[in-house]
Amino acid sequence: MATLDIQDLHVSVATEDGDKEILKGVNLTVKSGEVHAIMGPNGSGKSTLAYSIAGHPKYTVTGGTVTLDGQNILEMTVDERARAGLFLAMQYPVEVPGVSVANFLRTAKTAIDGEAPKLRTWIKDVNAALERVTLDKEFAQRSVNEGFSGGEKKRHEIAQLELLNPTFAVLDETDSGLDIDALRVVSDGVNRYTEAGDRGVLLITHYTRILQYIKPDYVHVFVGGKVAEQGGPELADQLEAEGYDKYVKAASV
Repeated sequence: MATLDIQDLHVSVATEDGDKEILKGVNLTVKSGEVHAIMGPNGSGKSTLAYSIAGHPKYTVTGGTVTLDGQNILEMTVDERARAGLFLAMQYPVEVPGVSVANFLRTAKTAIDGEAPKLRTWIKDVNAALERVTLDKEFAQRSVNEGFSGGEKKRHEIAQLELLNPTFAVLDETDSGLDIDALRVVSDGVNRYTEAGDRGVLLITHYTRILQYIKPDYVHVFVGGKVAEQGGPELADQLEAEGYDKYVKAASV
């Protein structure tokens, strides 16, 4: 069983007024086979957690550890983290003009596996993955995220998730900007990924809408750069009814 273990994580970001601490001692453990939902208001540090795990250079880890099966991933480069089994679906996927989806996916698969997939088999795999997220095969010839709608960007990321098959997936507001049909397609893709039983998911979201389709094992309330509360799926229902106000007030005391 694989484990992503975050202990006392402190992260800062540079601002015009100097370094600002965003994460203030995060403790969180995700085991393979588990889905953890992180919920919280804007500015609570949820996305900072995601990008810090992935190795975004904007964020500086000032304390704590993040290990994957005992390996300190904070000492790894971004590509080494990906090869170790980490995957990040970004809230705002970036455009890569001039690089086709097909070339991007094959290059990523080659980098992770250490060898290029057989072309004939790979084309079939890509077309099948695109079809499962309701994208036609011509989509593979478009430049990555260039001119994509919000739904196309998120469905493309789920196709990446299925094809790359990482050990742990960090999904940063994957439901952002999706209509109900796209939300179902994206959720179905995440559920297919987790059905293997040996994959872990850290799902970051503002709302409980996506949790109607992806059932979390654990829910964590993120406020003020740390976990303020945690529980089972019923905690999401409580947040839907009551909001984050009591946690925000408690954190400001």
